[in-house]
Amino acid sequence: MNIDSRLIRYVEEEIIPLYDKFDKAHRRDHVNTVIEQSLLLASNYAVNVNMVYAIAAFHDVGLCKGREFHHIESADIVRGDKLLNSLFTAEEVAVMADAVEDHRASNKAAPRTLYGRIVAEADRVIDGNTILRRTVQYGLSHYPSLSREEHYARACEHLKEKYGYGGYLKLWIPESANAARLQEFREVINDEKALKSLFEIIFDEECCDYA
Repeated sequence: MNIDSRLIRYVEEEIIPLYDKFDKAHRRDHVNTVIEQSLLLASNYAVNVNMVYAIAAFHDVGLCKGREFHHIESADIVRGDKLLNSLFTAEEVAVMADAVEDHRASNKAAPRTLYGRIVAEADRVIDGNTILRRTVQYGLSHYPSLSREEHYARACEHLKEKYGYGGYLKLWIPESANAARLQEFREVINDEKALKSLFEIIFDEECCDYA
């Protein structure tokens, strides 16, 4: 894939470092994964890979202003970014902003464009260990006063609400391997013994980092 070297340099020097300041579930390892997965999914379609790359890189930058509306803040940052506006047309920037705004898993409506579906799908990389670890990391970062059992209860509620049968998570790209992985993870979620065992291991590992 031929991605504009100016865009790559800008993203690597100015955008990805922003993720170092976010909670552990949304740091540079996360954005790098979303970029990688977005480009992989994009290879199945006739799309502008520069746009895909930029969307993936910017998708969570709005976390600098809080989590609740980060998707909206991220879209605003895209619209106002000087380099993006110099490299892309106004129409392309508008599409990228819409895609960034639409990526959030809790959105009830489908992403408005293929670009939005690509980054939303990439942001949903289904790996049970990673998902549970990010859930624990978020809990420890935002609710440090909770007990171990309270953290476990919070994690279970979140996982079932988002990833369980009837959960709000939606998948958008048929070429993605996420559907099969989601089914495997749902089996873990429904196996209380297996889920609790995995939680205990991850919780102890993460607590060491927060000690």
